[in-house]
Amino acid sequence: MNVTRREIRIELMNALYQHDLYLSDGLPFIPSFEIEEAHESYNQIIESLDELDKIIETHLYEYSLYRLAFLDRAIIRLAVYELLKTDLAKQIIIDEAVELTKIYSNLDDEKQHRFTNKVLDNIARTLKG
Repeated sequence: MNVTRREIRIELMNALYQHDLYLSDGLPFIPSFEIEEAHESYNQIIESLDELDKIIETHLYEYSLYRLAFLDRAIIRLAVYELLKTDLAKQIIIDEAVELTKIYSNLDDEKQHRFTNKVLDNIARTLKG
């Protein structure tokens, strides 16, 4: 089965969202995946969650990671993971995160995708010079 990188990202975004949602209610979360690559990446992201969250938290000026909506947090975590652990161009990673935000998370004022872009751009500059 041919899958696109975006399809993998969407599956990961959904799993990360559900992970946070379940944990917020004190429930165990056992993800299921249709795309094997998403399952492998999910496990790696969960193993790196503390590292990812520290990086994100340091770039949320006067804001807390846990004030972000679950979905926005999932998108940003996924993008930071890709910035750290893959060889993809940082602009592609940021553009994809912004697109996911526009599709799934933008409110009527369309500020969320700009926020996501700004945070990820700051992180990318810090991580890769």
